[in-house]
Amino acid sequence: MSPACEQSGGLLVIVPCGKAKIWAKFPQAGPVVAADAYVGAPFKVNRGYAERMGGDWLILSAKYGFLCPADIVPGPYETTFNREATGPVSPAVLREQVKQHGLGRYDEVIGLGGKKYRAAIEAAFEGTNVRPCFPFAGLPIGKAMAATKLATSQ
Repeated sequence: MSPACEQSGGLLVIVPCGKAKIWAKFPQAGPVVAADAYVGAPFKVNRGYAERMGGDWLILSAKYGFLCPADIVPGPYETTFNREATGPVSPAVLREQVKQHGLGRYDEVIGLGGKKYRAAIEAAFEGTNVRPCFPFAGLPIGKAMAATKLATSQ
């Protein structure tokens, strides 16, 4: 995780990575920064929300765990929290990343994404004083995207 993510206190928004990746359109892209690796509409909406909230933001990848936007993703992958057979990162690894990178220091952590991402984020912060909040939990993806856009358009 790059030093740009190592600020203290304040707000942290965790954005799910998403299925659509740059290599589907540009197979020759090679390694890219995490902020540019994910190209689907849900990721773009969630990234916009995170950037407009004014705090730090991370990407939660089912393969790599927590990524800073500037971290390098080496190439395409198809790992998902929705299918255990794809080998998603374990809760224990996520908890270790939270510890290793001091993510428990944030005053507020907002998690975005569906049920599986919520479960992964909650498991990651177990044992810390941080209680992540999920402002769009329970909404179908279309309504969650609309609510996310609306939350930052005012």
